Amino acid sequence: MLFTIVKKNSYQDSINLMLLTNAIAATDGINKVQIMMATPANKDIFKAAGLYSEKLEEAESNDMAIVIDTDDEQKVDEVLEKVDQYLKDQSISSKSQDFETVRTWDRAKKTLPNATLALISVPGQYAAEEAEKALDMGLHTFLFSDNVPIEDEVKLKKKAHEKGLLVMGPDCGTGILDGIPMAFANVVNKGRIGIVGASGTGIQEVSTIIDRLGEGVSHAIGTGGRDLKEPVGAITMMDGIKALEKHKQTEIIVIISKPPAKEVRNQVVELLHSLSKPVVTIFLGEKPTQHEGNVYQAYTLEETALIAVDLAKGREIKEDYNHGAYEVDNIHLKQEQTAIKGLFSGGTLASEAAVLISDALGLGTEITNEDGYVLKKDGHEVVDLGDDKYTQGKPHPMIDPETRAAFIEKAAHDEQTAVIVLDFVLGYGSHEDMASALLPSIEKAVAYAKGQGRTLYVVASVCGTENDPQDYQDHKKKLAEAGIIVKDSNNQAVRTALQIVGLQVNDVKKARIDVQTPTTTFDLTVSKEMDALVNNEPAIINVGLKSFTDAITAYGGRVVHLDWRPVAGGNEKMRKILSLLK
Repeated sequence: MLFTIVKKNSYQDSINLMLLTNAIAATDGINKVQIMMATPANKDIFKAAGLYSEKLEEAESNDMAIVIDTDDEQKVDEVLEKVDQYLKDQSISSKSQDFETVRTWDRAKKTLPNATLALISVPGQYAAEEAEKALDMGLHTFLFSDNVPIEDEVKLKKKAHEKGLLVMGPDCGTGILDGIPMAFANVVNKGRIGIVGASGTGIQEVSTIIDRLGEGVSHAIGTGGRDLKEPVGAITMMDGIKALEKHKQTEIIVIISKPPAKEVRNQVVELLHSLSKPVVTIFLGEKPTQHEGNVYQAYTLEETALIAVDLAKGREIKEDYNHGAYEVDNIHLKQEQTAIKGLFSGGTLASEAAVLISDALGLGTEITNEDGYVLKKDGHEVVDLGDDKYTQGKPHPMIDPETRAAFIEKAAHDEQTAVIVLDFVLGYGSHEDMASALLPSIEKAVAYAKGQGRTLYVVASVCGTENDPQDYQDHKKKLAEAGIIVKDSNNQAVRTALQIVGLQVNDVKKARIDVQTPTTTFDLTVSKEMDALVNNEPAIINVGLKSFTDAITAYGGRVVHLDWRPVAGGNEKMRKILSLLK
């Protein structure tokens, strides 16, 4: 039986409500529960989940909708009590914060008059409008929000470029500005390697390996995953590169990208050849055969970090960085066990795994994404569980183990599965102890396979640093004690999985060749606003998810939180009218 409760004008951010939903879903006697703001998009999610009722029709975007499927009506009061307690705890937490909270942009700017950056994480339908407000105030913009139309992205980035500003995003998951972690980010030591990345977990993997190798990062500028697509033309990446070229503390520049449009990629590389600083690039899906002049081309994220560190330390660049100990002793597999199942919370880590497995299978290195699967061939599967297909109305798998637990169980029941490969991404925004959260599902899967006479191998990597809010060494220890093969990088984990099923990547030794002087002359000057961004500690207006203030305040950043609410209570028609009247 469905019970629907609508709390009028009770706005909460989406991540808070997802976590609340998960906590309440564990209540005995609850078949299903969903708690979301009653936006049109979320109403569609209620419908898809079989949790729609007529009462939801009347709810508006600024109303909180609670739908409970239970056979025991008394459970409704129990759920409402838990919701009320949660909201009360949120209110108490807000009162104890060490930053100011405001309700308008004007008030935010008055509270922090020297603000240089807006960190925006509002629902996608409102994100472009809020980003435009930030640009009009002369603020660089870190746009965490996703589901922003690409036409809006192009418009925002062109406007920012004309104003000498930077738009990082949309769907920019991570960044580090002058040692301050932004959004879903790791705690990485400051140093002399600067990163510009059209890739969230790609930045995280490279920056954490750099940290663990004893070097540090000056800035890690995220661009959003579509920046190197043809319509956008790498506007943010090109401006970010120029900013790091002029930044005195940055000695090495690293470029990371998911598969780019060829012409855009070539334009970026031509710019890189005009720089005075050495550059390391990785364009996922490409298998480079040489280094060109001052541009060093990597195949894996780990190789990217290793080359950057060797450059920073003045060491000779090796021809091959991919030799390692990938062997596993005493492998016992049944004849039908030939497949690897990669179940990833990080999209770029999933892409890297798909590239390596595809390469080892002799299929080339180009990959595509179909319904979150970046590889599906001969029983081998690599899934990006952070894809929109799996996160509609649910927390991201870096936050919540539920979706991945279901995929682990499914993989264990597949007689072809020999190895499951997992990533554990630490840092601000991620689950406080994902190892403990996933271990019961992993142990259950291994035990099930054993009961069927099969040995199921699990290989994992932990993306993190010693200074992350989670315990990096404890994560590795828990996984290893559970019998999981733990490697120091995603690259090593995938290669180990390949070795278990009798496959390997055919690596190329890369020599360094000279290149001709670029035919294009680039203007490498940067605006005073861009110069201020990279040469000063950021002062931030946080718009949306309040939890993003945690990392900023923990590392001495200045922040004011704008307690955002949908304009006109989320009434789309009224919002457009008000926008036209301004």
